[in-house]
Amino acid sequence: MNLISVIVPCWNEEETIPIYYEHMCPVMDAIDADCELIFVDDGSQDATLSEMKKLSEKDARCQYLSFSRNFGKEAAMYAGLQAAKGDYVTVMDVDLQDPPFLLPKMYAMLQSGTCDCVAARRSSREGEGKIKSFLSNAFYGVINRLSRTEIVSGARDYRLMSRKMVDAVLEMSEYNRFSKGIFGWVGFHTEWLEFEHEDRCAGTSKWPLRKLLAYSVDGITGFSVAPLSLASVMGVLFFLISIILIVFIIGRTLLFGDPVAGWPSMACILFLVSGVQLFCTGIVGIYLSKTYLETKHRPIYLLKETSEETVKMHSVQPVKKQESAAKRRKDTHTAEKKNVYFPEYADKRHASERGEIRA
Repeated sequence: MNLISVIVPCWNEEETIPIYYEHMCPVMDAIDADCELIFVDDGSQDATLSEMKKLSEKDARCQYLSFSRNFGKEAAMYAGLQAAKGDYVTVMDVDLQDPPFLLPKMYAMLQSGTCDCVAARRSSREGEGKIKSFLSNAFYGVINRLSRTEIVSGARDYRLMSRKMVDAVLEMSEYNRFSKGIFGWVGFHTEWLEFEHEDRCAGTSKWPLRKLLAYSVDGITGFSVAPLSLASVMGVLFFLISIILIVFIIGRTLLFGDPVAGWPSMACILFLVSGVQLFCTGIVGIYLSKTYLETKHRPIYLLKETSEETVKMHSVQPVKKQESAAKRRKDTHTAEKKNVYFPEYADKRHASERGEIRA
């Protein structure tokens, strides 16, 4: 029977984990495959890890990974993909905004052999704020114009992937990760399932507008060099404008003399040119900083604790017995070697065993 690995990144989600587990149990029992839940604790500061441990002790299908600090959702997803052993792997949010009831349908579509991945996308943005909805639509429009990698509007990280696709994603071991772009970049035939947006089952959102804006910048710079081209084009454009202005000023001076121009227009021009220069320098700086981080080869995440380590700790005693037996075999082998190379040692040992030598 096939195994489905469900990766669940969590950060300060102590309230949602028990609710999520209650909703997932009927789905796992109904689906025609074995399932494992891999909870990834992204350095939570509440009782998230404790809730994971309770589920791990209660249900053998539940496993957990705990980071040494908060590394971000992208790192949590990557850690889960590395730990997943399933023939099919999915990523699902713990707040139930990714509906678990879609999983059996996804699995059935993959079993038909017509695709390598079944992904979920929102059918509309109802329930979101107008500003957030506008910025989201603008982001997808911009990145699809600038990048050759197609990123579908409204796409979620919630998708069921074949093992081949998961292995391909794991080959992308870059430090600055943008999973929606990575899923699109590796290719493989993907079919989409639309669903209506649902509110969180508990807790508060961990994605404020500031984080979403930073995440969008990571996506654009990670899968497009168009901003660098834009900086170059703006440099050439302002160079041409400056040539035209120089010719204009020289011509005006030769024809009409050299009247003193007003300083406000000069100040506006200087501010404009300086702003454009700083903007272009900032674009170059973003790419340079990402290149710097990649060259340092830092680990994407660091593990503090896992459910597998906990299982090993409970099985320490049998290991000690095996080590003792191995030590006894080693001592016996040493004694046999002494008997061969030092016959007087063997005679004394045999005499001691017969009781002929007394202290």
